[in-house]
Amino acid sequence: MMKPKFRFFLLLLCFIVGGGFSHVSAQDWAIKTNVVYDATATVNLGVEIGLAKRWTLDVSGNFNGWSRNESTKWKHWLVQPEARYWFCDRFSRHFIGVHALTGAFNVGGINNNISFLGSDFSVLSTRRYQGYAYGAGVAYGFAFMLSEHLNLELEVGAGYAYLDYDIFDCGYCGRRIGEGARHYFGPTKAAINLVYLF
Repeated sequence: MMKPKFRFFLLLLCFIVGGGFSHVSAQDWAIKTNVVYDATATVNLGVEIGLAKRWTLDVSGNFNGWSRNESTKWKHWLVQPEARYWFCDRFSRHFIGVHALTGAFNVGGINNNISFLGSDFSVLSTRRYQGYAYGAGVAYGFAFMLSEHLNLELEVGAGYAYLDYDIFDCGYCGRRIGEGARHYFGPTKAAINLVYLF
């Protein structure tokens, strides 16, 4: 069942995106795909709408509903709205952004020895984590104009996420052995976007 905060966030997101499309015109919006997510077989799509000469609203979403095999899970979905300020014209050159994020995950059975920024990902070798994430961050990016309608956009972001999850005995087991919550600080966005401008 959906949590009330999550339902409110989805309703707000639909209102913002729906309201933005009611007055878009040519060269004022774009669609995009993040090739970083594409490389992990994560289906993704972004829409960016011009709000003013130097302001845009970017909303991206991604979904991975696949299991690699019976014991490995890497399932998740994520929605990330971002307000962007462009230092030149919108959709061109340097920009900064403030983003929110919300999503759900079901991850486990991934053999590794990775420890990064205080997070020990090796626990994913023997456990499965299923839960929700909420957060916010700031980002910096640069858009290369490749043609009149095509851009290549690079972006990195960092921020905070609150993770609320259940812990399961192994990657494919259904036996719940605990629950947890975590305050995460670190990277919240990494993108190499192919952008088509309308």
